[in-house]
Amino acid sequence: MTKLHSQAQQLFNLLFLLVIGKYVAHIYLTWQEIVGILFFTLGSEHLLLYVKHKTLTHFSFSALSTAIGVMLMMVSPHYYLYFILIFAALFQKHFIHYQAQHFFNPSNFALMMGLLFFYHDTHLVLGQLGDSLILAIFVAMLAIAILYRVKRWLLPLTFTLVYLFSQYAIVLASDPMMLMETVWYRFYSLSFIVFILFMLTDPRTTPNKWSYQIVFGATLALLVSILDNLHGFRVQHMFMALFLLSPMVVLLENYSHSEDKTTLLLWTATIVLLSLSAIIYIEMQPPYYFEMDG
Repeated sequence: MTKLHSQAQQLFNLLFLLVIGKYVAHIYLTWQEIVGILFFTLGSEHLLLYVKHKTLTHFSFSALSTAIGVMLMMVSPHYYLYFILIFAALFQKHFIHYQAQHFFNPSNFALMMGLLFFYHDTHLVLGQLGDSLILAIFVAMLAIAILYRVKRWLLPLTFTLVYLFSQYAIVLASDPMMLMETVWYRFYSLSFIVFILFMLTDPRTTPNKWSYQIVFGATLALLVSILDNLHGFRVQHMFMALFLLSPMVVLLENYSHSEDKTTLLLWTATIVLLSLSAIIYIEMQPPYYFEMDG
């Protein structure tokens, strides 16, 4: 019996979440809009595959996962922006990489490009999937199965533990009005859990070695808490931290056996500098408040 490809398993998990979110939570896109985005994603992905390889080498499950990740995390009053941002994410996946390793998680890249170029028209939200505890447990069970399979279970565990500790030690310590209950409450958001269990653990943009995974997860959590301390809690801080750290994984994974270490260093430094510039620009924008009114 053929074992289901891990990317297909990931896609089915996200499709399940999208359907559940549409029926019982606050997914704002209509079914017609969702189907339109998925078909556009499939067409764009396989067009890029053909341009790159001059043939269609495989069916891309990951492209659909990218589109669903964007739909679950972003809300926009302009439907066309979903197409622009998803195409940008797919394009960078195919043409901005080092020895087939991605610098950015495609969904996260799309979200960050939305904030960078369409800040007032793209909103990152954590409430689209609701806060059902039973559903959160079920999602965790689905995620654990695939995380064990792709050997990424240490990442969400490390991130969660360090995130809770750093929020207490960095954010709460400097803000007497902030309560630990507020931090715990974030874990009631199913979308927050999806970020930790699915987006954070992308095998193509995270380290393979368990020791590197611990460092990556801990550094990411610390960076999120530092941003929260400096600018107040914003949903975008999680995505910003991932956007900044992901390119460094390419350097970490490839430097020891790279034949041209100088080129690798220059590529990584340039991309990290551009990422940091984008983050600084976004942080300069006024915060927005999005109401989930179902």
